[in-house]
Amino acid sequence: MSNMHVTEIKAFVPAKDFALSKQFYQDMGFTMASEGGGIAYFHFEHTSFLLQDYCVEGFAENFMMHLLVEDVDAWWAHVEQRDLVIKYGVKLWPIALQPWKMRDFCITDPSGVLWRIGQNVD
Repeated sequence: MSNMHVTEIKAFVPAKDFALSKQFYQDMGFTMASEGGGIAYFHFEHTSFLLQDYCVEGFAENFMMHLLVEDVDAWWAHVEQRDLVIKYGVKLWPIALQPWKMRDFCITDPSGVLWRIGQNVD
């Protein structure tokens, strides 16, 4: 009998400017645990992704990540306090109640990758 237990899934997030994107994610609160061969491994607690020093024209602007959190208001305050919009020229949308029973906000990274950071609501 085979062991089909899955331990993790990670997205490869594109970066137009690898150094700038690495700094952005660190400033956002992620830890860069390792880097090599054009790949940087980032995590926050038990969630993670791989940032790649590669980006096809138009791909980043059509790439989306979703971060499900327990307290979206705390994340909103955290992102605002970091001045990411001013420092990196990224876009930030306010928290909104979505029809899919979630409160979330969106932020782009320096490459245009859209992050939805949200909390489930009853």
